[in-house]
Amino acid sequence: MNKREITLGHSPDPDDAFMFYALAAEKIDTGNLTFRHIIQDIETLNRRALNAELDVTAVSIHTYAYVLNDYALLTSGASMGNNYGPLLISRKPMTLDEAKTKTIAIAGKMTTSALALRLCLGDVETVEIPFDKIMDAVDSGEVEAGLLIHEGQLTYKARGFNKVVDLGEWWMQETGLPLPLGGNAIKKSLGNELIQRVSNLLRESIEYGLANREVAVRHSMKYGRGMEESLTDKFVGMYVNDYTIDYGERGRKAVQLLLERAHQAGIIPSPVELEFA
Repeated sequence: MNKREITLGHSPDPDDAFMFYALAAEKIDTGNLTFRHIIQDIETLNRRALNAELDVTAVSIHTYAYVLNDYALLTSGASMGNNYGPLLISRKPMTLDEAKTKTIAIAGKMTTSALALRLCLGDVETVEIPFDKIMDAVDSGEVEAGLLIHEGQLTYKARGFNKVVDLGEWWMQETGLPLPLGGNAIKKSLGNELIQRVSNLLRESIEYGLANREVAVRHSMKYGRGMEESLTDKFVGMYVNDYTIDYGERGRKAVQLLLERAHQAGIIPSPVELEFA
């Protein structure tokens, strides 16, 4: 049987590791397909998506607006913040109005967290810092505020930081909807039959992780940058849930509204017509 390799990009985080555990550990039958896991931070994957480099990739919903010609969103693999999400933190207590005057560290201009920040605060001054160095940058005084993605949302209090705003909470208050942060995108050029097969396998991998949670969480701990098992489990539970298996009507509505607001605010250049594979 001739093997067909699929390049699969995802970030080095517990939720993505959990999602793709069954594929990485060969727990499900993939037939003649083999998956080459390419693990890079989300902003690097966003930039690679702009060049259509990978067959399947995790992508920020913000970046999806720029890669419509090459990629469609898969119905599974969403990371949704359901009344929680990227967290703006500071060393000293700070109001939202004060934050608007500060330089804020972000994980990348193409991330959805950066998009949501601009929708919330307007056109603030930002500086790009690797996501896992943002707390250190705030701590050292290099910047006065930083936007945390990934597990920093759970560990910031232990390091003595103050919450300025949770953008997932803000979005929920604004819209009544979860904040769609990322999804899995697949190259349209793979063709319908292969897209369907890959889509089914990725969904099966997520379902396997949820059905075998303990072992999948243990696998994902090595991507948690020192988080203990209970905290890793909590983080995984935040971002691997029913929306991850399928966006559903509410999830799709959230994606559409976020991108509509981004276009109205002049952040993305064109209206986006959602296309799910």
